[in-house]
Amino acid sequence: MIRIKFPDRQNQGAALGWLAGRFSFKSFDDGTMLLPEDALGQLAAQGIRFSAEGKAAYAQIIPTIRTSSPSEVQ
Repeated sequence: MIRIKFPDRQNQGAALGWLAGRFSFKSFDDGTMLLPEDALGQLAAQGIRFSAEGKAAYAQIIPTIRTSSPSEVQ
């Protein structure tokens, strides 16, 4: 997975719309996105501007596991 960032919301929205159903990806509030390397060339071919920031950290790829204390059984 590669971490990318968009120069503006317009390009980010276009990417979200185009990627949906084609590739798995993860989008963050700060405007970054994680997606497979195969998707980069296809995004560029669609005219969507982005900058690659490097490989994603393992902690960014794995799903967040919530650990809350269990409720007491009575």
